[in-house]
Amino acid sequence: TWHLKKIPQIVSERTFSLDSPKFEAKTKLELNSVCGIECQRKLPVPSLSDLKDLLSYETIFENGTRTLTEVNVLGLALDPAGNTTTRRSSRKKRQIYGTDSRFSIYDKRFMTNFPFNTAVKISTGCSGILISPKHVLTAAHCLHNGKDYVKGSKRLRVGLMKTKSRGDGRKRKAAKRNGVPSFQWTRVKSTHIPKGWFKGVSGDIALDYDYAVLELKRPHKRKYMELGISPAIKMMPGSMIHFSGFDNDRSGQLVYRFCSISDESNDLFYQYCDAEPGSTGSGVYLRLKEPNKKKWKRKIIAVFSGHQWVDVNGEQQDYNVAVRITPLKYAQICFWIHGNDENCTQG
Repeated sequence: TWHLKKIPQIVSERTFSLDSPKFEAKTKLELNSVCGIECQRKLPVPSLSDLKDLLSYETIFENGTRTLTEVNVLGLALDPAGNTTTRRSSRKKRQIYGTDSRFSIYDKRFMTNFPFNTAVKISTGCSGILISPKHVLTAAHCLHNGKDYVKGSKRLRVGLMKTKSRGDGRKRKAAKRNGVPSFQWTRVKSTHIPKGWFKGVSGDIALDYDYAVLELKRPHKRKYMELGISPAIKMMPGSMIHFSGFDNDRSGQLVYRFCSISDESNDLFYQYCDAEPGSTGSGVYLRLKEPNKKKWKRKIIAVFSGHQWVDVNGEQQDYNVAVRITPLKYAQICFWIHGNDENCTQG
């Protein structure tokens, strides 16, 4: 069951103008991280003043102007238990684990219906998911490398899967036959990235803040997926998660997969999902029962951050990592969507 939780409040304190960024960073769809599961276990829990700093955020607008908003966090009970992780199993270095368990969605009826229609393509090469009539959730590293915004993020666009294709009849029939989605591209009006992503890249907690929200110039009029707070592994049916994105090795196809989570920290899920670059930024979701109802509901509980290569005692290990939507991140993303915290008291 989805359990309702009381959400801490994130309120903006003040907003400053910043210089326009250079937009010169290269997009990296795979990250090298210094902090894997073992290292995450040893990290101290951020203090309230740390969290205020980490959750302050930059907003970049389509005309290239940029602001920094400082926030305050109210009503948060800090967890003294630290960054505990649950050990499930070890893994070897590869991107597809044994049999490739990904499904390419070819049928237009599936592709353009919920939940698959919530998957979108980001013009920098990543995926994302619709979370409101005007907002998209994706990974921060699709737009910013920790020091500067990536080249393609100045004129950022979001591709929504089209239900009808126009143009040359033969091409249209071939696209229909091959199940290749065509996209309707929409300009992005503004982008929010938490400050934890910028300062964290050289430190140990960068990955915890690898998420961003894009505001579209105009509403998309499609069904979107609601946010949920990620439960612990033991509260998930079969520990299973699901996500769809546009993997690079299957050009133009929507690729769906589900798999079990093998390990978790306070902010991250480590899992064995078969995924290739391009699916980074996909919304990871679960289906649980609504409280006091017989209906099942899908909600987004994490953002797929992709592959992390980690050096552990001189040996390279790799993980597929997803950034969990914690009560704090739920409060922040909800605040970005609504512009106030009144609609964000329960999650």
